[in-house]
Amino acid sequence: MSNALSRKIAPVPMPGDISVVDLIDGYFTAYNSARLREICQLLSRDVLQKGVTVGLSLSGAMTPAGLGVSVLAPLIRHGFVDWIISTGANLYHDLHYGLGLDLYASHPFVDDVKLRQEGRIRIYDIVFGYDVLLETDAFIRELLKAEPFQKRMGTAEFHYLLGKYVYELEKQLGVNHPSLLSTAYECGVPIYTSSPGDSSIGMNVAALQLEGSNLTIDPMLDVNETAAIVYAARESGIPDVEGKSAALIIGGGSPKNFLLQTQPQLHEVLGLEERGHDYFIQITDARPDTGGLSGATPAEAVSWGKVDPEELPSTIVCYTDSTIALPIITAYAINQCEPRPLKRLYDRREDLLERLRMDYYAAQLRRPEQPTVAVAQTLVQPVPVREPVATYPCGTPIRKR
Repeated sequence: MSNALSRKIAPVPMPGDISVVDLIDGYFTAYNSARLREICQLLSRDVLQKGVTVGLSLSGAMTPAGLGVSVLAPLIRHGFVDWIISTGANLYHDLHYGLGLDLYASHPFVDDVKLRQEGRIRIYDIVFGYDVLLETDAFIRELLKAEPFQKRMGTAEFHYLLGKYVYELEKQLGVNHPSLLSTAYECGVPIYTSSPGDSSIGMNVAALQLEGSNLTIDPMLDVNETAAIVYAARESGIPDVEGKSAALIIGGGSPKNFLLQTQPQLHEVLGLEERGHDYFIQITDARPDTGGLSGATPAEAVSWGKVDPEELPSTIVCYTDSTIALPIITAYAINQCEPRPLKRLYDRREDLLERLRMDYYAAQLRRPEQPTVAVAQTLVQPVPVREPVATYPCGTPIRKR
């Protein structure tokens, strides 16, 4: 039997002082524990090395559980995450910690009617006061009235500005452990949201538009910026080191697709290279057989050009709870890998986008014309302007004699 496909299981009794690395390497032997071990080893051996640009997609209620502060912020500071796509909800609940508001561990078997009467909110086994939402909303609305927000912008710029103010607030409040948003701001890690209207942050932006706010969040800017980041990942900027792109997917949903669609954007829409991400790592509890994107496998992604077919051995899916896997992965990575220099991709967005734009223009000149172009052209021909029809006050047309 091939050594690449198998290894002998040789169980030994577990010592009382075992380290996280020895625990994972020696005792995560089969099923999803083995997939989690393979993820940890792939990250430390290949992904978290020089020349690899790591994009993280984040869905599920990670930040209410405190993982934005305890796990994601350390990953960013170690240079292990270069850019992020998150649900708006994760960024909204991350703000609670930046504001010094309290959330509490409870249990899932509480009386929700009683909670509602007491003015408390539940996210499974996390409970917090309704005033946490109101105070966070009030902070967001007041902050977004500031002049820097009064323009059209993508979500990376929006979250960078938001993180900047939260960073200053945390210093004023003496917050010991910075939030995800402020850490990303400090480290120059751009954060995108694929559905900016689908969270309490977006709801407050919408409310301000009723008051005449000029803030407009344009996710189309994000489509091109994220594609530019992945396009530039092919060049590491390090002599003799090949540039690669890694997709680290926590959960699924829209953030997963927004991360992976960067590749079809490059080759299908923009007519540039066709290659796919080099590494695909996902933690999910979604089944693949229902046809949903959350459970779609790396092999399926190959057919879309989202994953490099030659790199399928470097794709791993672990079917487990992200709140179990993410702390384990982080502990292993921090223990095994040296911190990487920060890429500060936020600061380089304009340069990366300009390079993408110029290469797109050049590719346009080489693209063959598709048959449907002529069909579309017939549909957009100017419609003849008809003479207005005179009518009586009741609306009946006046016939010419």
